[in-house]
This record gives sequence, structure tokens and C-alpha cells, in this order.
Amino acid sequence: MIDLFASIPSPGFNDFHVGPLRFTFYGVLVVSGVVLAWLILKKRFVARGGDAAVAERIVIRMVLWGFLGARVAYVSTHLSRFENDWLGVFAVWEGGLAFYGGLTAGAIAMAFYVRKWDASMPDFLDSAAPAVPAAQAIGRWGNYFNQELFGTPTNLPWGLQIDPQNRPAAYPDAVTFHPTFLYESILNVGLVFLIIRFGHRYPSLRGRLIGVYFIGYGIIRFLMELLRTDTTFRFWGLSRNGWVSIGAVLLGAAILWWRRLRVEEKRYSIAGS
Repeated sequence: MIDLFASIPSPGFNDFHVGPLRFTFYGVLVVSGVVLAWLILKKRFVARGGDAAVAERIVIRMVLWGFLGARVAYVSTHLSRFENDWLGVFAVWEGGLAFYGGLTAGAIAMAFYVRKWDASMPDFLDSAAPAVPAAQAIGRWGNYFNQELFGTPTNLPWGLQIDPQNRPAAYPDAVTFHPTFLYESILNVGLVFLIIRFGHRYPSLRGRLIGVYFIGYGIIRFLMELLRTDTTFRFWGLSRNGWVSIGAVLLGAAILWWRRLRVEEKRYSIAGS
């Protein structure tokens, strides 16, 4: 009896109906995360003197391009899943979004539209820094309802029960697995508060908080990739996303270093004049 309750049960459902409409928990949670991120970003951007209407226009385009990038990245690395069901490529609500693909496409869209509408890039990035992990913290629970993207088998009390049909072929007899969705969700919540705390405590980080996000999430995702079992490609023992995570940490460090140099150059310039 003790063993029975020393684990996290997976839900036996992943959707619900409202009249003739079918909603998946994955889709609802991802959208909820996006809405929360939008609210956080908008509030922070306006507090920094930004235009709320401009922020809304930029975010809408970031989300659209982000979803497209996330889906393209996922499909391109899981082509076998759609060999006999190419229409399934468009079923985003069923799951299958590659976060780094979405982040890249969304970032490109953001850079383009921030410049197009003459918004402050540093202020917009600072506003987005805690908003993105907040969205991830909610969206990851969609993986829980889909019984996907979990880790290796574990006997820890918080192991996640996975139904036989959803278990990896390498572990057909394992029952409980590391709930990487839960780990990442909790760590992302911590990252949100860390970024906000750093922003208040260290004013010199203004304009560089997105670098803190890249370093923080890069570390989080790298650790999750060491546990996850869904990777189809590995190089030197690391998954594709593991290497991208290392790149994210280096990018974050470069942003902090580069922005610091810019601030110091500006300070010296003012002092010299």
C-alpha cells in the first residue's frame, strides 16, 4: 500500500469537451502560459515607459512566429511520426512543440518588430526575461497530461506513473519515471523570481536580464536533457537540445559581458565630455 501511493499518478485523460468542441489540456495550458507571459511582459514594459499598444502588436507576432518555429523544429526531428499522417503536422493542440525552435523564431520576430516600431530593445528584453520562464512553468504541465517527455526510470517517492503504451521501448517493465515536466516547472518558477530579484537588487543589470534568463534556463534544460528519454539523436553522449542548452548559457554570458561593456563605454564617454 505504501508503494502504491509513493508516486505521482498520470491522468487517464488529456482532453475535455464543451458542447461539440474538443479541448486538450496540452493546448489549454500552453495558451494559458502564453497569456500569462503577455500580461507580465506588458506590465513590465509599460512600467519602463513603453507603449502598451506597441507591446501587444509585437507579442502577437512573436507568438505566431514562435508557434510556427516550434512546430517546424519538432516535425523536422520527428518525421517518422508523420509518415502516414501528414495532416497530423498541423495538429499542434495534440502536442509536439520544440521550445528552442519557438524561442529562436520568436526572438527573430521580436528583433524585427521592435526595430520596426521603434521600441526600446533593452526594455523589451528585460520585460520578456521573467515572462518566458513563467509561460514555460505552466506549459510544461501539458506534457504531464500527454504522458510525454519524462525522464529515466526511478523509484523515488515522486516518480511519475506512466501507462504501458506510453513507456519507452528501452524500459518496458519500468512503471515510474522522473517527472521532468515537474522539475522544469518548479525550476522555471524559481528562475522567474531570481530574474525579478536580480532586477531589483542589481540596477546595473538593467538591459541585461535576458542574459540571466538564457544562463538560467540553459542550465535547467541541460540537466533535464540528462534525464529525458525521448531524444532521437545524441552526439558525444548529449542530445541535440543538450548542446543547444550549452549554447544558450554561452549566449547569456555573452549578453551580460557585451551589455556591460556598452554601459561602461557610455559612462566613460559621458565622463570624458
